[in-house]
Amino acid sequence: MNIVDLGLIYGFEWAGDDVTLKMTLTAPGCPVAGILAEEVKNAIEKVPLIHGAKVDLIWDPPWTPERMSEFAKRQFGYM
Repeated sequence: MNIVDLGLIYGFEWAGDDVTLKMTLTAPGCPVAGILAEEVKNAIEKVPLIHGAKVDLIWDPPWTPERMSEFAKRQFGYM
């Protein structure tokens, strides 16, 4: 499952050729917290015409299963 369908992406901002992505994790103690933001940053910087990327981990509003796409909810049995 991807981070968009999981509802972890809260938004992004463009500033010239730089992007700041706002995302969360399912919980503050998530074991991938240390690596996921860096992997997302590296993926964004591979997009043509993007010069730099910054990933801001935010916790408000907190993530809940309601943030997931309909597809993800079906896959995980929330529907």
